[in-house]
Amino acid sequence: METIDKKLSQEIQTIELVIGTFIINTVLFTFYIISNKNSNVLVFASPFVVSTLLLNGIMFFHLTSRFVTLYDERKDIGVKTLLLLSNIPVAFLYYSIAIKS
Repeated sequence: METIDKKLSQEIQTIELVIGTFIINTVLFTFYIISNKNSNVLVFASPFVVSTLLLNGIMFFHLTSRFVTLYDERKDIGVKTLLLLSNIPVAFLYYSIAIKS
């Protein structure tokens, strides 16, 4: 019987970025809600939101280029891309709640 040794992608920066931005976004949103919707929290959080958009955009283009060039790792890269894109609806939900309140 032959053992198949599938080499998974060693790139873990994407997962760290997804988890990190989700946690920080959630903490900032929770702090905004707890502080009785203080607008100073929004001023404090806005530079982070801009940097998150920039970093996630750069990582998305990086993953897209790797998806095209590395045929053997497409499934792994596709999952990481979906994880990265899953932060968009969460951020939109937080934004819409903050704006409507």
